[in-house]
Amino acid sequence: MLTPAPITLEGHGVRLEPLAPSHAESLMAAVSDGKLWELWFTSVPEPTQVSEYIESALEGQRAGTMLPWAVRELGTGTVVGTSRYHDIVTTVDRVEIGYTFYARTWQHTHLNTACKLLLLAHAFDALGCQVVGLRTDNFNFASQKAIAAIGAKRDGVIRHHQRRRDGSARDSVMFSILAAEWPDVRRHLEMRLARLRGGAKE
Repeated sequence: MLTPAPITLEGHGVRLEPLAPSHAESLMAAVSDGKLWELWFTSVPEPTQVSEYIESALEGQRAGTMLPWAVRELGTGTVVGTSRYHDIVTTVDRVEIGYTFYARTWQHTHLNTACKLLLLAHAFDALGCQVVGLRTDNFNFASQKAIAAIGAKRDGVIRHHQRRRDGSARDSVMFSILAAEWPDVRRHLEMRLARLRGGAKE
C-alpha cells in the first residue's frame, strides 16, 4: 500500500518543494504573471486567496488525501507554480496529479514536462502506484491537449462532477496512466524534454 509523504523532488532544471506558507509571496507573483485566475474554468486562486489556497492544500495533506508541492525553476531560483497529488486512494495504489498552474512566462516551455516526469516517476517507481489519474474541466481544451500529450489515456467524462469557483457545476474529463504503460510514457517524456530544453516549444 502506498504511503505518500512530503519529499523534495529535483531534476531536469526544476525542484518540487513540499508546499508551505512561506511560498505564498512567490505564488502570488506567479498567478499575477498572466492573471491566471481570470480563466473561469480553472481552480487558480486570485493573489489575495493564495494563502487560503495553500492552507487548503495542507489540510488535504494532513488528511492523507493530498500531497502538494511548490515548483521552483532552478535557472532563476524562482518559485513559478504549484502542483499536487490529490484524491489519493491508498487501498488501490492510486493518486491523481492536478491543481497545477505555472506563471504565464513558463507556460509552453520544458517546465510542465519536467514536473510531470518527476511526479510520475515518484508515483510509479517510489510509491508503487498502479495508476495515476489526471482530470480537467470539459472547457479547458488546452489542459486536455497537454494531458494527452504526456501520454495519458482518456478514460471518459464524468458529468456534473465538481463545483467551479463561480458556483457552476463542471463536467470532468478523466485521463489515466497505468503502471504497465509507465515505461513507454517515461521514454516519451524524456525525449520530449530533450527537445523542449533544446529550444522547442510545447
